[in-house]
Amino acid sequence: VQLQASGGGSVQPGGSPRLSCAASGDISTFSNEAWYRQAPGSRRALVARIGSDGSKYYTSSVRGRFTISRDNSRNTVYLQMNDLRSEDTATYFCKMETSDSTPFWGQGTQVTVSS
Repeated sequence: VQLQASGGGSVQPGGSPRLSCAASGDISTFSNEAWYRQAPGSRRALVARIGSDGSKYYTSSVRGRFTISRDNSRNTVYLQMNDLRSEDTATYFCKMETSDSTPFWGQGTQVTVSS
């Protein structure tokens, strides 16, 4: 399975872009999908995750501002980001895991928050 992330770019503070991660195959049996981000000089960190049962996790810094969702009919996972702040600037990566925990990563999409 190949993942293609898109939707990044340069955004003003307070902006609301939506990231998409499209898989080349069926993700309906996958155990979970997630978004990570990596800022320069920092480790890649989990931002949000959605389980096969629809349960969601958000890291505290984005809770209430970001929303992860999944459309199995399109094999796509989304990250709606609202009220962006400068500290949200990072490269965002999508990750999907099969039921046997095999991970697949997207190539990353850059989000830069700047006025």
